[in-house]
Amino acid sequence: MIRFHLSQQNWRRLQETFSVFQYSGKAVRLVWSTSRLLTVVFGILTLGAGLLPAAIAYVGKLIVDAVVLAAQTASESDRNLALFYVGLEGLAIVLQLGTQRSLAICQSLLRVLLGYKVNVLILEKALTLDLTHFEDSEFYDSMSRARREASSRPLSLVSRTFKLAQDALSLIAYGGLLLQFSLWAVLILILTAIPAFVAETRFAGEAFRLFRWRSPETREQTYLETLIAREDYAKEVKLYQLGSLLLKRYRDIFHRLYDEDRNLTIRRGVWATVLGVLSTIAFYLVYAWIVLEAIAGQLTLGDMTLYLMVFRQGQSTFSAALSNIGGMYEDNLYLSNLYEFLNQPIPQSGGEATQGIVFQDGVRFENVSFTYPGSTKPALQDISLHLKPGEKLAIVGENGSGKTTLIKLLTRLYTPTQGRILLDGLDLQVWDLNVLHRRISVIFQDFVRYQFTVGENVGVGDVEKISDAERWEIAAQKGMAKPFIELMPNGFLTQLGRWFRGGTELSGGQWQKIALSRAFMRQQADILVLDEPTAAMDAEAEVQVFEHFQKITKNQIVVLISHRFSTVRMRIRLLF
Repeated sequence: MIRFHLSQQNWRRLQETFSVFQYSGKAVRLVWSTSRLLTVVFGILTLGAGLLPAAIAYVGKLIVDAVVLAAQTASESDRNLALFYVGLEGLAIVLQLGTQRSLAICQSLLRVLLGYKVNVLILEKALTLDLTHFEDSEFYDSMSRARREASSRPLSLVSRTFKLAQDALSLIAYGGLLLQFSLWAVLILILTAIPAFVAETRFAGEAFRLFRWRSPETREQTYLETLIAREDYAKEVKLYQLGSLLLKRYRDIFHRLYDEDRNLTIRRGVWATVLGVLSTIAFYLVYAWIVLEAIAGQLTLGDMTLYLMVFRQGQSTFSAALSNIGGMYEDNLYLSNLYEFLNQPIPQSGGEATQGIVFQDGVRFENVSFTYPGSTKPALQDISLHLKPGEKLAIVGENGSGKTTLIKLLTRLYTPTQGRILLDGLDLQVWDLNVLHRRISVIFQDFVRYQFTVGENVGVGDVEKISDAERWEIAAQKGMAKPFIELMPNGFLTQLGRWFRGGTELSGGQWQKIALSRAFMRQQADILVLDEPTAAMDAEAEVQVFEHFQKITKNQIVVLISHRFSTVRMRIRLLF
């Protein structure tokens, strides 16, 4: 029973190993969809590259035999035949060189195209996921793993697959030639290469497990690089003298990861050396055997040259083929990261409604509660309210009281864990998500400062009208940004931020007015949500902004988030 159990265990382990190769077909289809022409050319060139080495070796044998015969006979025709074989070998070498160069060109072009395609697939997938995915550290690790290796691994896998086919063709040709000498030589050729394959596969799996396990540390390294090198963090890093601390953490992570890499690399190198020595010993044993056969008159000089060349090249080709299989195993392991990310279930919006069933009923929260995944304490509990068109609501509370969470529920970035939210009599989950989002205009406290032009920074509030200069003007007027925009070097065409040449940086208050203008780009929106819209403004500017809002949002539902009562000293309902 024990022996049967162990054999079953080994069988399962073998199945798990080979199940990894399931991604080979997907990689081939991915490369095929990237460029059919280049893939076909790649395949044809691989076929040629696989047959040419054996042909060159055989022509080399013909040259040696022809030279020996011409020396013995001193015949003009035998001399010309030897020269013909020399020319034939030269032509084959030229073809081989051309094939190798062409393969390199195809591979280079495919690498660029495939890297682009895979990154687009990852970004397209990211656009389909919910906000909760992006707030999950495990999801970030999954996306980081997919992005770091997946752009190069599919082409590597396909290249190895084609190279394996090329090596297989070469080995068939070599084997056919070597069988004329001895079956034992073929067996020795195979047996001396297998240990290297087993070792390489084992180390490939170990390297992958290291890579997967330490994704959080690698992501932390990237984050520390960002803190040290980005201009928006530079002020605090310098002022609080954080540079040495951050750099120390970066170095500590590097050295910890390096120690793991070094140990694996050394062990991998030692085994490769030992197995390489064994392979060399086997070659020279066969070498001596062939030489003795030639001395005994059993082989011609050309035969000896051919078999030595074939055994040497066959040995290296067989080792390369097994190494390719090990590499394919490694590539499949890394590709599992890509497809693990791409196969993340896409949340279904579920809704199709484009209008409500109760005209201008507004927004209703009915006993709404929400708890973040992994948390036991509700962020919001049993919230009920009703906002009709034209009504204004100020949500006031300390940090962490759930103000922003409520807005994320209203905009359906989150789904309530209890209760429901209605818009014009319909549950938000029933609404078509695009229609719902076009009815709501939101500016979050941590709004994005796009490194775009002023006009585009305003225009992103309505992507369908992002280039509409007339809309920019209207929105900037409502957002109180137009006066300072008109004073800028190129007006709405001025580049903002310092990332690109000629960029202009704004003050915190000016950026906030740009963000407010963005909220007014969506003219059809009847719900306006402002999360700390004046946090970066002085008291006088704050008063002006809210007086201005009162005038221009008479028919809209306005939800204002703040953590201070002074912000909402107007005739606005208070919550919290």
